[in-house]
Amino acid sequence: MAILVVGSVAFDNIETPHGKVDDCLGGAATHFALAASFFTPVRVIAVVGEDFTPEHEAVFTRRGIDTQGIEHAPGLSFHWTGSYVGNLNEAKTLGTDLNVFETFEPKIPAAYTDSEYLFLANIDPVLQARVRKQMPNVRMVCGDTMNYWIADHAANLAVVLRELDVLLINDGEARMLSGEQNAVRAAEKVLAMGPKSLVVKHGEYGATAFFGDRSFTGSKHVTVPFRAPALPLAEVVDPTGAGDSFAGGFYGYIASRPVLTPAVFRTAMFYGGVMGSFAVERFGTERLQGVTREEIEERFKLFREMSHLDFEGA
Repeated sequence: MAILVVGSVAFDNIETPHGKVDDCLGGAATHFALAASFFTPVRVIAVVGEDFTPEHEAVFTRRGIDTQGIEHAPGLSFHWTGSYVGNLNEAKTLGTDLNVFETFEPKIPAAYTDSEYLFLANIDPVLQARVRKQMPNVRMVCGDTMNYWIADHAANLAVVLRELDVLLINDGEARMLSGEQNAVRAAEKVLAMGPKSLVVKHGEYGATAFFGDRSFTGSKHVTVPFRAPALPLAEVVDPTGAGDSFAGGFYGYIASRPVLTPAVFRTAMFYGGVMGSFAVERFGTERLQGVTREEIEERFKLFREMSHLDFEGA
């Protein structure tokens, strides 16, 4: 079943201890769509400029991703410049040029209105809310946000949070949104704002799911948090797209299943970790462009083995 994702398609200039690249294809919608496309059909709504070439579009279409929702506008695409020094879990933003993204108004093609799953990637919550309003009949809505929207657009973000089945954010964003340092208390406060469940990404330490009173993952409410590991990697080349790739693997797997159960949700957390672990192995989207489904399943098995426990005496 198809996922509709609205977000950024961008070009990134990235420097890490492993090197430097300029103008590599990136953006939240790009990483999400590539990761999710291994599990289910994906449709993209974004805006790009004249520097977005047919070769760039082919990165999407080779994976069967529907790009008719990508608007081509006069000017340059969104460009982001960042570096990772010391702590690979946190990027230092050196420059942000919104360009055509500054006046982005998402337009939903008629062919997209039957999408059953909606992912609101990290964009202005006003735009997220508009897209949600235009897609009232989707089965499920997941969303992301960031510290800028939390700090300066809290009222608009609050509207979006009430619409979400799953909110995916990182540790720092959870603390900032809740005003709590303790992870459990932070999750309780965030869930009280409206989302039915919360997935907190911990970078190289995995991710934790928390469920609210309106949990939708089965006939009985799920109240116990679930922790999925991350794969220990000897080399992390570029973590820029890890979170969005996690979201793509997570949501792509959910959309591929006929019914959402607690087991499906937990399995999706593992596939999120799998896709995030591939994304960081190369700069930009390079690894996601070349990975195979066979490699994905092999790594999923590794995740299962890594987290399996045989109890003594069992």
